[in-house]
Amino acid sequence: MRAIQIARLDGPQAAELVDIAEPTGGDGSVLIDVYAAGVAFPDALQSRGLYQYKPAMPYTPGAEIAGVVRSAPGDAPVAPGDRVAGLTMLCGAMAEVVALPAERVFKLPDSVSFEAGAGLLFNDLTVHFALRNRGRLAPGETVLVHGAAGGIGTSTLRLAPAFGAARTIAVVSSTEKADVARAAGASDVVLADGFKDAVKELTGGRGVDIVVDPVGGDRFTDSLRSLAPGGRLLVVGFTGGEIPTVKVNRLLLNNVDAVGVGWGAWTAGHPGYLQEQWADLEPLLASGAVSAPEPMVFPLERAAEAIASLEDRTARGKVVVSLR
Repeated sequence: MRAIQIARLDGPQAAELVDIAEPTGGDGSVLIDVYAAGVAFPDALQSRGLYQYKPAMPYTPGAEIAGVVRSAPGDAPVAPGDRVAGLTMLCGAMAEVVALPAERVFKLPDSVSFEAGAGLLFNDLTVHFALRNRGRLAPGETVLVHGAAGGIGTSTLRLAPAFGAARTIAVVSSTEKADVARAAGASDVVLADGFKDAVKELTGGRGVDIVVDPVGGDRFTDSLRSLAPGGRLLVVGFTGGEIPTVKVNRLLLNNVDAVGVGWGAWTAGHPGYLQEQWADLEPLLASGAVSAPEPMVFPLERAAEAIASLEDRTARGKVVVSLR
């Protein structure tokens, strides 16, 4: 079968199209013919050896797939012929056939394309965990999201209103990315440069209830300053490169929280949680209450370019590669 492999830590350009043996399934796994695979920021970090998980080389990148079940054990939640999305969690997705544990495979609504399905799980389940569990989003609250034209950003803009947010404020680095954020459903869009003052004006000086931050870097302090009393800053990642520090007196004086969002670690310690999340999300997608993502799609042969788009920040929304 065709697959992408990375055999040296030279960055995204090391991703090469190769021919390798198909997995055989067995051991209770679900065998899936892959139509599309998701691309995420950890793929770029892994390609340089900079991610906390370092797979043995050569390895196949990609954490999420969408496709059709070829075979499944009788007690699995899916059956042969089902359209599904699935999680490899960290690598292995960019291949024509994958074998996954049944608990990481989910029936895909007929209304959701394979390309959109491959771009759903990593971001949407992270944002679901962030807003529902860690952020305690309440009806009527205002959510601000950094990196709003990226995968986590557009997922937040799509999901927050369905979870009860009354307003979403998107922070972007350019006017081009502002268009992406508006298309994803942002109530308001502000530029990263000077966002604190813009948010203060938009909220009449009150601030926002939740900040979703996958960027980190030098925005962190102004994000804390942008919170309303009782607000929560959700630490999702550090695509900006720098890991910021917190002066905890800011938390005390303003009665705000800085909250870690480690979705992968949480799922590892809470069996069944992924299926609980999907049971909450799938009806929203099937009914159209939450729109499916509209990803940037690259052919498998251009997987290196797809991964690089996360590193050089040319990506708009979610990025996937198409295999069939």
